Amino acid sequence: MKLRCLVASLLLAAAAVTAAVERQVLTTDTLWDWRTAGDPQISPDGKGVVYTLGTNDRANDAMHSNLWMASTDGKENRPLTDGAFRDTSPRWSPEGKRLAYLSNRSGKTQIHVRWMDTGQEAPITDLQQAPANIAWSPDGKWISYTARVPAKPEWQVPPPERPTGAHWAEPPIVITRLHWRQDGSGVIPPGYVHIFVVPSTGGAPRQISSGDFDHASQGGGAPAWSADGEWILTSCHRSADADYVLDEDDIYAFRVKDGTVRQLTKRRGPDQDPAPSPDGKKIAYLGFDFKNQSYTVTGLYVMDIDGTNSRLLTGSLDRDVYYPRWSADSSTIYFVSDDHGAAHLYAARLDGSVRPVTSGRYRFSTAYAAGEPFSISPGGQVAITRATLREPSDIFTFPVDQPARATRLTAANDSLLADRKLGEVEEFTYPSFDGRTIQAWIVKPPDFNPARKYPLILDIHGGPHAMDGVEFNHQRQVYAGRGFVVLYSNPRGSIGYGQEFGNIIHANYPGDDYKDLMSAVDLLLKRGYIDEKRLAVTGGSGGGLLTAWIIGHTDRFAVAVSQYPVTNWITQAGTADHGLTFSAGWMKAMPWENPEQYLKHSPIFFAANFKTPTMVLTGEQDFRTPIAESEELYFALKSRKVDSVLVRIPDEPHGIRGAHPSHRIAKMEHVLGWIGKYTK
Repeated sequence: MKLRCLVASLLLAAAAVTAAVERQVLTTDTLWDWRTAGDPQISPDGKGVVYTLGTNDRANDAMHSNLWMASTDGKENRPLTDGAFRDTSPRWSPEGKRLAYLSNRSGKTQIHVRWMDTGQEAPITDLQQAPANIAWSPDGKWISYTARVPAKPEWQVPPPERPTGAHWAEPPIVITRLHWRQDGSGVIPPGYVHIFVVPSTGGAPRQISSGDFDHASQGGGAPAWSADGEWILTSCHRSADADYVLDEDDIYAFRVKDGTVRQLTKRRGPDQDPAPSPDGKKIAYLGFDFKNQSYTVTGLYVMDIDGTNSRLLTGSLDRDVYYPRWSADSSTIYFVSDDHGAAHLYAARLDGSVRPVTSGRYRFSTAYAAGEPFSISPGGQVAITRATLREPSDIFTFPVDQPARATRLTAANDSLLADRKLGEVEEFTYPSFDGRTIQAWIVKPPDFNPARKYPLILDIHGGPHAMDGVEFNHQRQVYAGRGFVVLYSNPRGSIGYGQEFGNIIHANYPGDDYKDLMSAVDLLLKRGYIDEKRLAVTGGSGGGLLTAWIIGHTDRFAVAVSQYPVTNWITQAGTADHGLTFSAGWMKAMPWENPEQYLKHSPIFFAANFKTPTMVLTGEQDFRTPIAESEELYFALKSRKVDSVLVRIPDEPHGIRGAHPSHRIAKMEHVLGWIGKYTK
């Protein structure tokens, strides 16, 4: 009897242990433990990689970033900085003995330099305006950067005299520019962005550029030094009407000694991200001929150092090019390009031949990692961020001529995911209404059973010229963990499929992309495991626009969540930070020139059809799709007595991507809470 009791007790204990270690699904609160590795910078000798590691601070509801360093053989990985700070943009000195980076650890963002042999470091600037886009001179004696130079307002009324000791409200803000605010930063103060240099050991900065122009590219990319160190190249638009043009930047060279300026490109079309060759003879850059389209493939160009003999190297690729980087012998330019949901490293030679360096269902990109996606040493060692459908972004390294010999240097989230059940991700293609092939994915709930009926979330990416792909998505895995099949696709207008596919929605957005999405839903319903009465739709930005469009064109969805959408193109044109692009560029005309075009594609003017219970969710500091767009949609829903709710998240820019992790968690929980209410 005692033996039987003992055996029974042991079995119960074993069962309890098994239950205790049973893996959990991915939940929203795992965001606190999520870590993001990015901006990998290979050392000049190819033996080490410095990268940023982003973490979330639960106690202070903040995001931090520190620098780490890994050996390229994968044997060592250690922190270089620590603390509750934002350490970003690590950049090696040419000789590899020092590291410059940006940090707010002294109270304001400044440039810091670290001596790698001793670990000593110091801030080398004490600036009032935050520096950005740092780059070393070829001799290692200088560091260039960009910063805003304040200026007096173009027009203002003298303020009334304030009595000594009086506490008055903030004075009026006077706006005189067309482009007067920017998402993520708010009202743009009077002044212009200029190029500076500072001694790498510290000292007084010296302004190189001049004039009432912004000397920072809208397309990104830091100013670059010429091989002889005499010039700094950047892309900008140096004209008085810069706010009024859509063809954007040209490439200019500024002499470091005296600020002499030379314009190297001049055409209708943006020319950006200049990269001088190591031998000092060529400049690689990105751009395209302006065609007044909402999307044009960005190509890789090369020209002589004086701006002559420009030619396109990637004319046969029909894919966007990002981050051009030269080989040490100046014969090859490496870059990243998107293709069918993946992103890989490519190589272009000066004869115009282009080849992929890497292949497979990976994505080398910055979708979930800050900074540059790759760097390459003079000896040809590559450091790169890589993600797959089941693996979040981590740092890898390999010899550029042997990409199969990749070594994984980080395991940022392995410990978190080790005891979590993930949903299987299935990739597929399907024919849309007109026979066009569309690429899509579904995330199935963990322990998926095809004999069951599941609720569906159609999750639509923004952009619209963006690309979902073969990379791990924390949010969609959380949705699947709550029991939903999650569907996402790249409808027409998405990048990664060429010029024609991306631009087909020009002046017709939203439109046929809606039909692409409905074709995907129809296909899944035929599989038998989706409950057609429990369909949900959501998306942010362009996805929020399409969500609002969907509820005005069908009532097949049980519930919707429109996140930071465009709902009225007329008010969007007048209030968004890039209103001129959205109107004259995307819609072919200004609102007063062709109001019918705006009404035809604005979800708010289909409100008579609204029946679907809808949540509208937005950030209060969103200037890309300003909060008025969400308020208009909520008003239309509520006035029609459609069950609806407006969720305003304080202090958040577009995408709810500000500095507070709790807001990102709240966003997911509100979406799931509202959808769950109608799909139980």
